[in-house]
Amino acid sequence: MKFRTLMLCSSVACIALSPAAHAQLSTPETKIVATIDAEYERSVALLERLVNQNSGTMNFAGVKTVGDMMRAELEPLGFHVDWIDMAKAGRAGHLIATKPGKKGTKKLLLIAHLDTVFEADSPFQTFVRKGDEAVGPGAGDDKGGMVVIVSALRAMKAAGTLKDAAIEIHMTGDEEDSGDPIQVTRAPLIAAGKTADVALDFEGLSIENGKDMGVISRRSSNSWKLEVSGITGHSSLIFDSTYGDGAAFELARILHRFRTELPEPNLTFNVGLVAAGQEASLDTDGVRISAKGKTNIIPGIALARGDFRTLSEDQSARVREKMISIVSASAPKTTAKITFDPGGYPAMAPTDGNKALLAHLNVVNRDLGLAEQAPLDPLKRGAGDISFVANDVDGLVGLGAFSRGDHAPGETVDLASIKRQAKRAAILMMRLTHGK
Repeated sequence: MKFRTLMLCSSVACIALSPAAHAQLSTPETKIVATIDAEYERSVALLERLVNQNSGTMNFAGVKTVGDMMRAELEPLGFHVDWIDMAKAGRAGHLIATKPGKKGTKKLLLIAHLDTVFEADSPFQTFVRKGDEAVGPGAGDDKGGMVVIVSALRAMKAAGTLKDAAIEIHMTGDEEDSGDPIQVTRAPLIAAGKTADVALDFEGLSIENGKDMGVISRRSSNSWKLEVSGITGHSSLIFDSTYGDGAAFELARILHRFRTELPEPNLTFNVGLVAAGQEASLDTDGVRISAKGKTNIIPGIALARGDFRTLSEDQSARVREKMISIVSASAPKTTAKITFDPGGYPAMAPTDGNKALLAHLNVVNRDLGLAEQAPLDPLKRGAGDISFVANDVDGLVGLGAFSRGDHAPGETVDLASIKRQAKRAAILMMRLTHGK
């Protein structure tokens, strides 16, 4: 992992992270803090404009408009901005902003997303401020994160530290509902990860028991479909040598064995849709299931659809093998097949490099007078875009604003957290740029 090259030794207790390494903020860092505080209302105003522009994933025009709004913020800061159209994957596209840095500086990859879960027909459309909080669609996820990026970069420019920084920003337009094939929609991000030294993900800050948490890992997201067939006939004949167990009981056997045999640390798995009957079908989107039959007919078909989440690709492979083995042990007169959707979200494992990067951030926290951020339990964080680069570059997640009630009407962002997060991000980026 590349972040280790920034350290003077492999231990997070080494000189680069020792308590004496940054006893206080430098003059440019003090300027960064002052600028972020002074521009707080400017940042809130930007957030309001972004939130009031709907950018549900399938509102392609809205996503592009939010991209244009971010272009207007980033180009004056010295970034070259491109729009990557993703019509071939059934999505709006992505914004990519690049700025070369001083020769020899580390390349930083910043990740956020333009889209929200609230489509154009959602009744939840408007930003409403309530003091240092605001309610609105995507106010936290992830328009608050985009504002943190802009606030941090503005402050770095004011302090004279942005000019040396090599930064590439990826704001995807389909994080909430990725296009297909996902290998196409994430190809630009994956390519960026292969040339970056550090990746910083600006999705929301995690807070647990009142304490800001650091995020060094995210679990994968993998979907599966189970199809079971059996011999249909009169229910009085079920379990005999001719008709066997029927599709419904075979499905139940498989799901029960999943429940009892799959559990292991850092794994969760779920069954989201189930149906059985004389007839059963799943729609082409895989989100609606229907069945038809009678109580006195042995079900000839049974279907289930679900997901599982892991902390590493090795764990994902192991879980798939277990599921296939369970499915293959068919009950009498039944057959079953499990398939796994292509293009799932990979895992971001808690590597030593990620841990070292969090330790680096905690030096920034100390110098800002903020509490140390302990690593969050990965079970408490879902899948995200940074996972697509996690095998190539060390990273941190959760540098965006804090919000609650995400993905539901009433999503509420803590506006004051924008300042805290922008200060952390700007100083961390400055120090990483100069190898401190």
